[in-house]
Amino acid sequence: MSDDLLPIGRFARLCRLSVKQLRHYDDLGLLAPAWTDPSSGYRYYRPGQARDALLAGLLRAMDVPLPVVARVLSGDEGGALREARDRIEADVDRRLRGLRLLDRVVAEGLPDVAVSIVQEPARRVFTASEPATPATIPVATGACVARLLPRMTPGGLLVGLFPLDMADGFDVRVVVEAADGDGVLPGGPFAAAVHVGPYEEIPLTVHGVLAWIGDHGHTPAGPVREVYLDDPATTPPERLETRVMIRVEDSP
Repeated sequence: MSDDLLPIGRFARLCRLSVKQLRHYDDLGLLAPAWTDPSSGYRYYRPGQARDALLAGLLRAMDVPLPVVARVLSGDEGGALREARDRIEADVDRRLRGLRLLDRVVAEGLPDVAVSIVQEPARRVFTASEPATPATIPVATGACVARLLPRMTPGGLLVGLFPLDMADGFDVRVVVEAADGDGVLPGGPFAAAVHVGPYEEIPLTVHGVLAWIGDHGHTPAGPVREVYLDDPATTPPERLETRVMIRVEDSP
């Protein structure tokens, strides 16, 4: 055994990590000890490994996932850290949107929206879809809209389709109405209300419509439809109008 090796306890104190963390990093292949005593299984590290250990601990303290930490330690520092930063930024944006919604609910409660039952015709459409999580809905929706805008005709509807049950992963779909569309958006009876305000606050109106459906003894059938009535490029966020529609299976 080399004289410059540090036992795991001393190395852990040097790197501000616990012995348990170092063992876990070894088990994952993230940071292997320089030498392991074959008879006792005791781990030893070289002082030169401290920089990697300190970096791993720092990144984990910032909630950087272990697979990304592994990429950084293997040399892919720039790309991996940029991706981690983008994920954290997206999570911060999602939490800020949630905070704004919470502030509104605290101030006003669940909105008492004006809901009516409408008979929606079937429409021919083109469809785009993107995989999403609850945190990436805005990005996925934007990507779908960008693909469909060239196919949009004057007066045609642009509709976002979102599942009633938000699982960890799902597909966001957006359709655009077109006479030569290659698919059909089904019609039928819908509970509908108009949301006025930023897109990030649409969930308040969705919940208001669902509350109305429950109050009136109906059964909702997804997906939730968001019909975008204004161009966000020319309409201030507080004046954007979006028709929220949820199919009801038992409407008279």
